[in-house]
Amino acid sequence: MTLEADLTTIIAQKKTNQYFPGSLMTEDGKTYAIELRPRGKYRRKISEIPPLKIKFKKKFLASEGLDTLNDIKLVLPTVDNADGDELIIKEYLIYKMFERLTQASVRARLIRLTIRDTHVEKSKKTMYAILIEDEEETIARMKGSPVDQYGIPTDSLITNQAALVVMFEYMIGNTDWEIAMMRNVRLVRSNESGKVLVLPYDFDFSGLVSAPYASPSSDSGLKTVRDRFLMSNGLKIESLRRATQMMKGCRKDFYDICRSKHLNRPAAAEMISYLDTFFQLVEANDEVPTTHLMPIVGE
Repeated sequence: MTLEADLTTIIAQKKTNQYFPGSLMTEDGKTYAIELRPRGKYRRKISEIPPLKIKFKKKFLASEGLDTLNDIKLVLPTVDNADGDELIIKEYLIYKMFERLTQASVRARLIRLTIRDTHVEKSKKTMYAILIEDEEETIARMKGSPVDQYGIPTDSLITNQAALVVMFEYMIGNTDWEIAMMRNVRLVRSNESGKVLVLPYDFDFSGLVSAPYASPSSDSGLKTVRDRFLMSNGLKIESLRRATQMMKGCRKDFYDICRSKHLNRPAAAEMISYLDTFFQLVEANDEVPTTHLMPIVGE
């Protein structure tokens, strides 16, 4: 895809939530008039180009026979180079891993994006990026209703799904999330059961990605994101064991996802090696692990 907008102005005003006009062109030559604005928290601060929210015109979508859920999120590399691309691809692959575990997941798609800054003549940058469905679309797909409640009790959750999230976040070495504070999770109430689904997103602070700017949660007591800390959220050990067994059954699929054609072999091997430490740990021990510190190279 190709995105055209006044990128210089958007970057200069990235602290605001103001929308700016732009256009998005697909490979088949179709052009969509859009509005876009900066979004996000930490990445908005540190990225060369902030993450963006794209809004399409509902009338145009309807005329194309598409639904009118017209917002979508765009995650861009924090730096415009090969390292930035690699981190984006790794994060995208984590979305695909969780999608392999359950349909109750936030959908993400990897794109090759060219950005043309209309403020600067002949300006053009090409990079990998992730399109992430907006929360409204997730809720519609789950046939549920939004939950906007801090401190939601554990017995209100769909236990099997919550346990999957807990063990998945542990596997990838992520402590940058929390159900009670609605941090990097979407909560969707099922219209059938009345219970709440937990859907994780935003994995750049995980050990599996190992972004140079990432750090573990201060509450975890960990020194690096490569270490693991179990955030059980009050779930019973039996539920976590069931989730672990389910993840063991997906081990080969996870490794295959890491071997993406978009990721270079050393990076793929590094991801597989990190996942391997999780599977070795849970296979060697009947108990669900709580903390796991990775050995320091050279020791």
